[in-house]
Formats: sequence, C-alpha cells, structure tokens
Amino acid sequence: MAATDPASSTSAGRPVSVLFVCLGNICRSPMAEGAFRHVTRFGTPQQHPLIKEIDSCGTGAYHSGDNPDSRTMSVLGDNGITDYKHKARRVRVPEDFERFDYVLAMDENNLFDLRDMVKRAAKKGSLDQQEALKRLHLYGSFGGKTNNEEVQDPYYGGRDGFSTAFDQLSRFGKGILGHIEQEAARELGSTAS
Repeated sequence: MAATDPASSTSAGRPVSVLFVCLGNICRSPMAEGAFRHVTRFGTPQQHPLIKEIDSCGTGAYHSGDNPDSRTMSVLGDNGITDYKHKARRVRVPEDFERFDYVLAMDENNLFDLRDMVKRAAKKGSLDQQEALKRLHLYGSFGGKTNNEEVQDPYYGGRDGFSTAFDQLSRFGKGILGHIEQEAARELGSTAS
C-alpha cells in the first residue's frame, strides 16, 4: 500500500508533533526519534519553533519498557547524540492518532498494521478514520530516494545495518523538517493575502 501524500497533512503553520513507529520500538523508531530530536535541537533553547513534541513507539508490545537496542544507542553516540533516553512502548489507538500530527511508519508492514489499527478503532467509533489516515505516512516519503523507501529492520543483522538505518533516518528527518517548514510558509502566505 502506498503512503498518504505528504502534501495532504493539515498541520501547517503551527508547532506540530511527530511520532515514529517501527515494530518493537527498540531499533529504527527510537533511532529516528533521537536523530530528529538532534536535528531540531529538541529540548534546548534553540529548539525548532515548528516542533512541539517528538516520540516513538512500536506496533507490537514485544519490548515494552525496554531501553533501545545497544547498537541503536552506539550508532546514535557515534553521531554525537549522547543524551537520548527512551523506554519502548506500543502505539496507543486512538490516543496517538489524536495527539500526533505526523505518524511515520518505518516500512510498509508497519504502515499496513497502523492502517488496520485505525480501521478497527473507527469501526468501534473511537476514531475518525479519514482524519487519522491523513496523519499516517511512510517515513521514506519524506526525503527518500523513492516515495516508498523503507528502513529495513536491522535487528537480526550486524551493526552495519544500524549505520545504514541512521543514514536513511537522518535524510528523512531533514526531509520531514523541510516539509513542515514549507507547509508553515504556505500557510503564512495564504493568511497574509
């Protein structure tokens, strides 16, 4: 399934919240969170004015309460990100789809699982399906070499897979930040006229 068109997000012109999602929330999504916190200087006096919240979670609860994988932390540290702390958690539906403006899946499987969760919550009447799906994107649609570039799960491989993931996540982080800035500029332009 293809991701929602990034241009359809409705969060422009105000600070936004971003949630990164992978399977277990110990490899890719915490690495994406740490990298994005770094690029936006989150939690510092120089914090990017368009970012209000950043978090990560998993579609599964396999590692709930665990720290990120040691290889994730090692690669973050090698890239100057030494103050990141996180405890794995499972995505909360409908809460996370109401709280976060961007819900960013690391791969098509995560995207499919999140869409399924949204549909089930909508059937129960606890979530507006159309609004929730507008927030959901494949992370690679922002800054990917293709619109459906995925971040492969490095868990069962060596440390090189984590380094490759970091390179992708850094590129995507710059892409999503650029998108958020463009949306804000577009909204400012439309309110100024």
